[in-house]
Amino acid sequence: MRLKDKVAIITGGSRGIGYATAERFIQEGAAVILTASTKESAENAAAKLREAYPEATVAGISPDLSDLESVRRSFRETAETYGCVDILVNNAGISESTPFTEYTEETFDRVMDLNVKGVFNATRAASECMVEKGEGVILSTSSMVSISGQPSGFAYPASKFAVNGLTVSLARELGPKGIRVNAVAPGIIETDMMKAVPKEVIDPMIARIPLKRLGKPEDVASAFAFLASEDASYITGVVLSVDGMARS
Repeated sequence: MRLKDKVAIITGGSRGIGYATAERFIQEGAAVILTASTKESAENAAAKLREAYPEATVAGISPDLSDLESVRRSFRETAETYGCVDILVNNAGISESTPFTEYTEETFDRVMDLNVKGVFNATRAASECMVEKGEGVILSTSSMVSISGQPSGFAYPASKFAVNGLTVSLARELGPKGIRVNAVAPGIIETDMMKAVPKEVIDPMIARIPLKRLGKPEDVASAFAFLASEDASYITGVVLSVDGMARS
């Protein structure tokens, strides 16, 4: 078990990629604290994981990720119970597909508050005890559109470009303090949202992927587990694409 006795906080951990990552980290021996937008969602997800893994240490919390003091307070309470966080996975985020000419300031702020400010707040709060003990791992969910862009909903790829910049910059700044910082950029992943997309839309997407399938949340979770572990002890500042695509 590569994460035995580690304490991991996973934001947006109640479903999809976040939930799959929580489950994989438990399998790797970590104590997992997952966050969700509501206390009920967080506690329900944690209860489901405890039912599946009775011996695991799992808890759910619901800080306001757009408010640094809310995150700090919640993370400090977590540390008092479980110890300093060893691994942070910034996974909480929202997508957006509004055409640029219809964008409002409120829509833009809503995406940036969670996808960028939320990553900053969680990273800032988690890094405090990591710096004190001289080690830690900070991981974030980016996206393939941070590389390719997308034809509508510009704030989402813009927010993921920002995540990439944060990742590379903090890897340089926090590396001397013993903290590794990496990100994973998923491609088209078979989440609940994708399951609702019609087959005639999905099939052309699959045709463009050399591996001829959509990704699964578990594919991304495996990448996070690797980057969180000592197997990746000499890897930092990387945005790892998990999208089934071939690149020269």
